[in-house]
Order: sequence, then C-alpha cells, then structure tokens
Amino acid sequence: QVQLVESGGGLVQDGGSLRLSCAASGRTLSSYAMGWFRQAPGKEREFVAAINWSGSATYYADSVKGRFTISRGDAKNPVWLQMNSLKPEDTAVYYCAARGGSVAAKRPTDYSYWGQGTQVTVSS
Repeated sequence: QVQLVESGGGLVQDGGSLRLSCAASGRTLSSYAMGWFRQAPGKEREFVAAINWSGSATYYADSVKGRFTISRGDAKNPVWLQMNSLKPEDTAVYYCAARGGSVAAKRPTDYSYWGQGTQVTVSS
C-alpha cells in the first residue's frame, strides 16, 4: 500500500506560480511512475502531467505544456509539479497518483494509488 500526500496548493493571482509536492508515507516512490491530475467543480478528473520511474520521460496535457514541469529527484525526494503562468482555468483540486512499473500513463484508471488532493485557486 502506498500512501501519497500532496502539499503546496494555495491561492495565487493570474500569472503567478506554485510548486506542488507529492511524497509517499513510509516508503519511497523510486519504483513507481507518477502522475498529476486535477478536478474542477462539476468536471471530470483530467490528466495534467506524468513522469516515468527514472524521470527520463515526461508527458503533459496540451493545456499546461510549456507552463508546468513535472520532476522527481532521487528515491528519497518527492515528485514535484512546478506551475508557472497560472490562469484562472487552472483552478482545481490537484491529485498525485502512483502506478507500479516504469511506464507513465495518462488515464486515471491506470493508477492504483492516490493522494487526498490539494486545492489550487487562481484569481483573475
């Protein structure tokens, strides 16, 4: 069982930046591919970014490409989502997710473990 904990959400103005972190409780994330998803009120959960287990491959939704960066350090470090040039439409609850194996994925159903989510609000 992997327990994920997100942090770093908050309120930011249009054009601002935030960095989200996702850490595992009690174990490292080195053997998991990781993803970030978000869900706005009344909408389905959508893919934001993903990274394979080694950090050598990253994937982004078109809506965040060029503004968001997913990264990971060594086994002891969390997985980060650096969000720049934030827009009001980025407002959502952001979730990190983990899946066993090396390959990242873009569908929520491909992930076995989820964090509780962290709220990101971008004001205009």
